[in-house]
Parts: sequence; C-alpha cells; structure tokens
Amino acid sequence: MASSASIDQREKVSIKLSGPNPVVIQSSRQTQPTVILYCIPVKPDPHPFQPFRSTFPFFQKNSSRSIVMSSVELINPKAETIRRAQALQVNITGAIGLANVVRSNLGPRGTLKMLVDGAGNIKMTKDGKVLLSEMQIQNPTAAMIARTASAQDETTGDGTTSCILLVGETLKQAERYISEGLHPRVIAEGLEVAKTESLKFLEEFKHTIPGGGTDQTILHSIARTALSTKLNLKLANKLSGDVVDAVLAIRQESEPIDLHMIEIMKMQHRTENDSRLVRGIVLDHGARHPDMPKRVENAEVNSGFFYSSAEQREKLVESERKFIDNRVKKIIELKRRVCDSEINLEALAKGEQPKEKPKGFVVLNQKGIDPLSLDMLAKAGILALRRAKRRNMERLQLACGGVAQNSVDDLDASVLGYAGLVYEHTLGEEKFTFVEEVREPKSVTLLIKGPNAHTITQIHDGLRDGLRAVKNAIEDGSVVPGAGAFELACSRHLSQTIKSQAKGRAKLGIQTFADALLVIPKTLAANAGLDVQEVLSNLVDALDEGDIQIAGVDLSTGNPIDPVLEGIWDNFRVKRQLLHSCSVIAMNLLVTDEIMRAGRSSLKEGPQH
Repeated sequence: MASSASIDQREKVSIKLSGPNPVVIQSSRQTQPTVILYCIPVKPDPHPFQPFRSTFPFFQKNSSRSIVMSSVELINPKAETIRRAQALQVNITGAIGLANVVRSNLGPRGTLKMLVDGAGNIKMTKDGKVLLSEMQIQNPTAAMIARTASAQDETTGDGTTSCILLVGETLKQAERYISEGLHPRVIAEGLEVAKTESLKFLEEFKHTIPGGGTDQTILHSIARTALSTKLNLKLANKLSGDVVDAVLAIRQESEPIDLHMIEIMKMQHRTENDSRLVRGIVLDHGARHPDMPKRVENAEVNSGFFYSSAEQREKLVESERKFIDNRVKKIIELKRRVCDSEINLEALAKGEQPKEKPKGFVVLNQKGIDPLSLDMLAKAGILALRRAKRRNMERLQLACGGVAQNSVDDLDASVLGYAGLVYEHTLGEEKFTFVEEVREPKSVTLLIKGPNAHTITQIHDGLRDGLRAVKNAIEDGSVVPGAGAFELACSRHLSQTIKSQAKGRAKLGIQTFADALLVIPKTLAANAGLDVQEVLSNLVDALDEGDIQIAGVDLSTGNPIDPVLEGIWDNFRVKRQLLHSCSVIAMNLLVTDEIMRAGRSSLKEGPQH
C-alpha cells in the first residue's frame, strides 16, 4: 500500500474498503484534508506446501470454498482438499502427464532418457522400471500409477511402460464422455465389463508352445523380442541364444525355475559383443598364493567351511597350528588318492610320460586360509580360493556337483565335484576364476563385457528382462503374438462384438477401453517415425479384407505383418496382468471424488531463520 501523506497515530482513522476502488481514509480532525490511497496487491506469505500448491492450483483457497467446506477441514483446519470435478481433473492430468514422459520409450525403436542425480551421476536408460525408480514424482496420482507399474515389473518382469500408457490413455478417452455429462461411475462399470471380456479373449488368442513349453524356436523368439526393446538388434540376436540356454540349464523337472542360480558377472573389458554364457561359475577373486597353479584341467573340486562347529573351535584354540596342519594334510592326502593314479605313478617312476590325463585339485573355502596353509597347498599343486561368497558356494555345488564339507575327518572322493577346466583371468588389478566344462550344470553364469559402465548396465537390464521372459514362457506354456497385434485384435473384439451385446450407457465404458488399447500400436508406430493414422488404417484394412488373420506393425515399413510368421512374441502373463491392473487402477481413479492432504507435515511452519 502506497501513501501520499502521513497521518498522526493519535488520531482516529476510519478505513472504507471498496474492492479495487480507491480507499478513502477520513481523519477525526475535520480541518485535515481527505487522503486518497490506492491498493496495491501484495503476494501472500509462502506456504510450506508451495510446490504442492503449484502442482495443483485447485488447492488455492477461494471464496467459494468458504461457503462449502469439506468435512475434513472442520476436523483439521489446515487440511487441503479438492473435490468432485477438480479431483477428477487432477487424476486425469497426472495420468496423462506420466504417460507422456515414458511414451517415447516403448518398443525397439524407443528413445533413451538421461537421468542426472544430485551428485551429477548420469544414467541413460529406456527401461520403464529403472526410469520410475530413479525419478522423483511429486504428483500423487502419477506416483500411485508408477507404483502399480513397478509392481507389474516385479510380478511379471516386463510391461512397465505399457501399463502407464494404457492407464493414461484410458483416462484420456474417459474424459471425452465425462465432459459431455456422463457420470464416471457409468464408465467404470463399462470398464469392468471390458476387462472381463478382454481376459477371456486373451485366453483364446494365446498360442501354446510345443514340447511342453520348451520349443527352442519360440523361446529364442521371445528372448529376442524382450532383448530388442533394451539393446540393439545385433546384440539381442547374439544374447537370445545364451539366455535360453541359461534358463534351460538350471530348469529342473517339477520344481520352479530359480533365476538366482544364474549369476550375471560384469567385466569392463573389450566390447559388448564379447559377452557370453559360461557353463559353470565365474568367481570375482583369484588364488592367494603366487606359487599356486593358474590353470587346472580335469579338476576335482572340494568346497569347505573351516571350523564351523563349537567343538572344532575349542580344538583350534588349544592347538591352533597343529589342528590346521592336520586339516591341510588330510586335504592333501585326499588329493593324492584321487588325482595320482597308480598307472601314472608307475610311469613317472620309470621316467616315462603319464599314460592318463593328470587330474588337478581345487579347494574353495568360504572362510579364510592362513598363509602357512596356503604354502602347504601350493607345494602340493592345489589351487585354493578363500573367502568365497555364500551364494557362489551354493551355485558351485549345483554346477560341479559334490557336497560342501564342514569337517575333513571323513573325506572321500564321493564328496568331490568335477570341472574340466579351472583357470584364473587377471584384468588390471582384478582377478577372476573361471570354473568351466562341468558335466551337468544346474547353475551357470552370464558374463557381461563392455567398454564402459553405461553399456554394462544397459546389457544387465536387458538380460534381466530376457531371462524373466523365457522363464514366464516356460512356466505359462503359451505366448501371445506381439507387434501390437493383440491390442488391435482385442480392441476390434470389444468394439464389434461385446459392445453390441451390452445394454445402456455401459457401452461407452467398453468403447473407452477399446479405444485406449490402440495406444500400444499407435505408440510403436510413432516411435518408429511412421504416420500413425496411416499405419492404423492399413492394419484395419488388412484384417477387414482377410489378407491376414493376425496383424501387427512392421516398424521398418509400416506395413501389416503376421507376428506369428515373423517370430514376434510377448509373454502371456504380462498381457494378463496388464489388462487387469490397468483397468482396476483406471476405475479407481475415475470414481475418486476428493483428494485430501490432511496428514502432518515434517516441515516447520512459519518463517525459517
């Protein structure tokens, strides 16, 4: 407020407010002239939830709110609420905004996102799960959708980006009918019918995998489809075979597939095309004695846990050195009994070459091995590795066979595993030990190589999705044609068949979901640089004319293709979870009529000094 004159504080002053008009201040002294002042709007003090207010302008206090007050505000005057149409608009805006963020990531032609954290570290990814976990989402609606999409990835291993797109598009299509006066509850009822019928159609649309779910051709195709969305096509083709072989190697009849038995080892070395499958174990450490052999062929493997019991510990305290020496001698004695055959000993005594291929001996210990014991083992030609990780000890038994030993009192050859080749690889200051050429590995290693950390991380994310895609296909025993074919077919089924069977205004809810499903083929075409409407028209024309029974998008030309013939497959359980979770979350958001922020804040109120 600006003033053109001053008024004595002892005088009585009456102020008359008349909105934007000048404020007339009259003094009690009649001889004083009237002073005319003008109001200048002053910004209010910043609110502790100012970022939240800026995100949701509906939270700003207004005159109409003083007439109709939310019930929660009567209980908590500091609560902030938005109601009815405003709440629905916030939900729709948040869902569409999040969908626009990840839209360009979908499909093999999707783009990358560069994420920069507070420390300046840079991460480039197109994986929806990684993107959502690294982003800071303040919008409550977008945060809830992100959690739903993350749960989709944790449950099925894929479909994060598709889930966000489908929820956002469903609310976008529903907004058209709501703006014309249709109640959100009516649309929600139609979405429930559409979800049920879509799940039934999915059961009819799926293809059964021959050979009990282990057909190599289809498994390679589904691995390639999953990998190509994260990696370049050449690398995806190379790694798809390794992914399928790794899953089939650890698969055991009548038992669930445990992907933890597939170790993913990272090695920053050479190029990404040098990544490969190791039918064995790769340990991220080497021998601790310089005289130990660096390469052992035809090796017998013994994994041990030293002094694990209380009795052994007491003996160790009483005569530590003698006790350890006796243990080492028993291991050396077992090595001589197993590895040094009588035929070879006779040949060596005569000065001849060994008639049989000599055997090596390798000891892996989860605990430590003291230097004197290492020296004794090295003189006996035994390769000993200490402080192996517990998960590697478990994988080692599955890869090589044998049984981990807590005691050396009753050692014999039956507890030993076998590996055709054990060697140490040195890379800079790091050492790696490879255990390969095992007979029937139930645990394998995928070795990732790349020139930098970004490439290695990208391959790791792709392999994770590829492994789970193959696992899902084997367990489901069925797959779904990809390239947007299912979404297009399901949309036509809902529009042409189910909509005609429904009665009343629920048809509009069914049409909403049918139109929303088309966001997947539309986005695939848009990310490939194609004309979306032209591609969609060509797909519909091909199906109407009967040229092909199942139509997908060819991202190279934009022409319709048959994904079954091209070998483009998606996971059945991913599509099933996608239809269920997206429709449920969309229905919940549509029938939300009030958003309340009434919880206690950790921020201090008032000015900060």
